[in-house]
Amino acid sequence: MRDFVWIIARDRVDQTPVPYGMWSGIGTISASVIDPLTGSPVSRTFVGAGGLVEISPVPMTANMTVQSVTVSLSHLADANDLIRAYDIRQARIEVWRGMFTPSMQQISAAVPRFVGFIDEASIPTPAENQIGSADLTCVSHSQEMSRSNPATRSDADTRRRDPTDTFRLHAAAVGTWEVNWSS
Repeated sequence: MRDFVWIIARDRVDQTPVPYGMWSGIGTISASVIDPLTGSPVSRTFVGAGGLVEISPVPMTANMTVQSVTVSLSHLADANDLIRAYDIRQARIEVWRGMFTPSMQQISAAVPRFVGFIDEASIPTPAENQIGSADLTCVSHSQEMSRSNPATRSDADTRRRDPTDTFRLHAAAVGTWEVNWSS
């Protein structure tokens, strides 16, 4: 079994997406994974050779609670450059687990285990003769359902989006209008 991680960071200058894949094997591989958005298999390129150090246990729940996972990356690999060179705040992260034969042939498309966003990244300096890592704290995509919408049903809020939109022009006063239904 091997783990695959896909991070979509952003360029710090023009905010274009920068996808980067890594896996817990050796070398670069083009692996088949199930796209968590469409459910169909897609092929993605993943870099190995020690970039992915450890993934904390992924909570397997069937409810809508926000789950948290920690992904540890090597200090010495290209993954560390990804954290330092690109903007990974709230970057999309996907984690899969794939099965291989003893001769390292992929049996089937890797199954998604976690889909979410990078909530926090830390690169602690290790003590002398200790192993260092870059730790990504990730939260599941279900956190989006706990966000509140600050928009109100007012003319001012509607015009903030589009100055010519007059749909809620009388929203503040319509509750006080008296309508005579008789003739």
